[in-house]
Amino acid sequence: MNTKPVILHDPTSEATPTTRPRRPPPDSLDGKTVALFDIGKARAGEFLDHLEARLRARGVSTARFAKPTNAKPATTRLLGDIATGADAVVEALAD
Repeated sequence: MNTKPVILHDPTSEATPTTRPRRPPPDSLDGKTVALFDIGKARAGEFLDHLEARLRARGVSTARFAKPTNAKPATTRLLGDIATGADAVVEALAD
């Protein structure tokens, strides 16, 4: 049995991580726009396509955003576009 300690690394790659309080989810998605954010992982687009169809069937507006690759962090501009263009975000993590 391996007795070495497990070392966890901060995936945000921040030298000094900032703790932010979680924003409460909206009470309803009525009249809201949901950002569907593809981080570039395999099959994430399929998941978001399905979710987008389900949201639109309920009358919820969606906006699609994507990173060009999962190997690099999202740009400040892309994150700003998401923040100003949506009320809620679904980030697709898939493999």
